[in-house]
Amino acid sequence: MTGFNARRFRLFPRQVAIDSWTLLVLAIALLILAPILVVFSSVFVDSGAVWQHLLTTVLPDYVASSLGLMLGVGLCSAVIGVGTAWLVTACRFPGQPLFEWGLLLPLAAPAYILAYVYTELLEFYGPVQTRLRLIFGWSSVNDYWFPAIRSMGGAIVVISLVLYPYIYLLARVAFLEQSVCTLEASRSLGCNPWKSFGRVALPLARPAIVAGLALVLMETLNDFGTVQYFAVNTFSVGIYRTWFGMGERIAASQLSAVLLLFVLLLLGLERGSRRQTQYYQTGRYQRAAAFELRGWRASLACLCCLLPIVLGFLIPAGRLLMMATADVTQSFSQRFWELSRHSLILATVAAGVAVSIAVVMAYGLRLRPSLAMQLAVRTASVGYAVPGAVIAVGILFPLGAIDNALDAGMRSSFGISTGLLLSGTITALVFAYLVRFLAVSHNTVESSLSRIKPNLDEAARSLGCSSTRTLLKIHAPLISSGLLTAAILVFVDVMKELPATLIMRPFNFDTLAVEVYRLASDERLGEAAAPALAIVAVGIIPVILLSRQISRTRTEENN
Repeated sequence: MTGFNARRFRLFPRQVAIDSWTLLVLAIALLILAPILVVFSSVFVDSGAVWQHLLTTVLPDYVASSLGLMLGVGLCSAVIGVGTAWLVTACRFPGQPLFEWGLLLPLAAPAYILAYVYTELLEFYGPVQTRLRLIFGWSSVNDYWFPAIRSMGGAIVVISLVLYPYIYLLARVAFLEQSVCTLEASRSLGCNPWKSFGRVALPLARPAIVAGLALVLMETLNDFGTVQYFAVNTFSVGIYRTWFGMGERIAASQLSAVLLLFVLLLLGLERGSRRQTQYYQTGRYQRAAAFELRGWRASLACLCCLLPIVLGFLIPAGRLLMMATADVTQSFSQRFWELSRHSLILATVAAGVAVSIAVVMAYGLRLRPSLAMQLAVRTASVGYAVPGAVIAVGILFPLGAIDNALDAGMRSSFGISTGLLLSGTITALVFAYLVRFLAVSHNTVESSLSRIKPNLDEAARSLGCSSTRTLLKIHAPLISSGLLTAAILVFVDVMKELPATLIMRPFNFDTLAVEVYRLASDERLGEAAAPALAIVAVGIIPVILLSRQISRTRTEENN
């Protein structure tokens, strides 16, 4: 190599080669990081008396509600996820193979859809309370007590039912990887199965459980539809109200910065917990023998695994199906197909762009595994931890300033108004999706690419293939299944995404998620059933992929 590609400098203790791949990956990372930097920079902007007003009135409520919601959801999700993962991994009971993949079904339904369904079922005029009044002869709320679904407790239960599969998945993998030698050693020292679980299996799975818990807490902070509908004043609700209710963009951006600090603190705690404590297993690996459960123990295990599936998927999906089929003509009207087209366009474009950029970044890191490249790739992947409302603020704030500057310049020079060229466009919205979900596609692509042996690259170069040609002709066909999986995961995430879509969507360009939110907010859940059911149906796709992976794992274990 000659010219610019041969130029070397000491950015870090070892030499790093600057070439087109390095520059491209660094530029992408900087672009993805820009909205987060914009949010942080707002801390130094004077918002006048608005911030002082927020600080003395609603900010303490936002902090308390966010912390309370995180604590409740984290505890409930951990109990459900870890408990069911241990049961289906270490025990044998009727229906256990079905529960292994069935416990993933709640992943298909966004939390805000469960919130709308259970509100319709459990409120005063819903079918549950109405039936109870008929059975027991009650006439008013003064005659009986019923828990309020629109409350902090209701939000904790609904969000936990949707998010526990994150912990379930990682905990189950951790339990599968534990050797029989370790567990049998604990039993030889007098530990019964439950003590072996509490003293050995659970500590060994701690890193995986903490990682899943961190994902749950970050998704909890990102939630908007559920907490807004249940009147729980978290930071996501506060950002939306401050921007659109008060018209204070700077104050909304500063609230976003505070929320971003919460997220970074979670990431720091998760990384710190993995560094400070390490657990090792000794002895040759051998799959532990499962505990055979019979009688009431088997029934209790079935009940514990069945309840999350019934409450988190079967009841909501069944209720939506009943409402959607009650009037098929109205449910699947022209409006429904128009919204479906909008959602499909956004999800398809976002998935294609995200996978393309993920391939560039993963392959660039493979070619130049320097510290600068690793830092750039990890930085670009941090967006998944950032709530959608924060990303929307970080994008709209600079785009609005650019649009206003262009409009002012055109007015003064030519007497014409350009309007909004960047804000409120599909391009801006797709960029928000890219910032939010690039990590999903990158992790999948990088995992597939890492399975290709480096000697294939060397053989291609020896035959005169350039890096780009090697990627297109050799690597792309080999990782095609990984690319498809990454595209599907991003596609489904975009279909379900609400906060960023609600804030940034173009005028008169609603999606299925926005339509469900709008109709449910107007207490028109019957009309929202069809788009909500469509979102749930699309969400089943990654569940099927994960189920196939579980089946493949079981086959490999048995062979």
